[in-house]
Amino acid sequence: MKADVIKLDGGKAGSIDLNDALFGLEPRADILHRVVRWQRAKAQAGTHSTLGRSDVSYSTKKIYRQKGTGGARHGDKGAPIFRHGGIYKGPTPRSHAHDLPKKFRALGLRHALSAKAKAGELIILDAATMADAKTSSLAKMVKELGWKRVLIIDGAEIDGNFALAARNIETVDVLPSMGANVYDILKRDQLVITKAGIEALEARFK
Repeated sequence: MKADVIKLDGGKAGSIDLNDALFGLEPRADILHRVVRWQRAKAQAGTHSTLGRSDVSYSTKKIYRQKGTGGARHGDKGAPIFRHGGIYKGPTPRSHAHDLPKKFRALGLRHALSAKAKAGELIILDAATMADAKTSSLAKMVKELGWKRVLIIDGAEIDGNFALAARNIETVDVLPSMGANVYDILKRDQLVITKAGIEALEARFK
């Protein structure tokens, strides 16, 4: 499939042939959902923790005798039934990550790229470079181009001036081609890929 290429100033820069294996698939929501769940689970800290009965700082002495009081039987005050007692089966630190085959993750990325292309939210940029690292200049260009929440994927390396100019713009995120992932692509309104980024992605999935 063919796509138009634009410059940062909005001018035209010809066209490019996009690989149908990357941008021409019929997007499947179930594949995208599984990959996003895998990403978010892997990113979850899992540091939640509570004190159990054996962890609370209390005496382990039995609070009163077993029989003859007319009350219920109890052991020490660290029992979950008492105030400030231990938590019964509370959360403990653990990893939420689960396995997902590498080929399936790659398939998910291809479907995410195809989803943006099918929705008309894919923009091909000639090059993401700037002579000066001026945030105001880039913000003006982004506004004139009509980009809202946008993810820009460049080649193997990001231009230093462009990265510095973009880092203080809340609605613009920049990633190298190796950082391209399903979650970041899907949560943005537009996906912008440079010509170098297209070449790097095609080489990655060759």
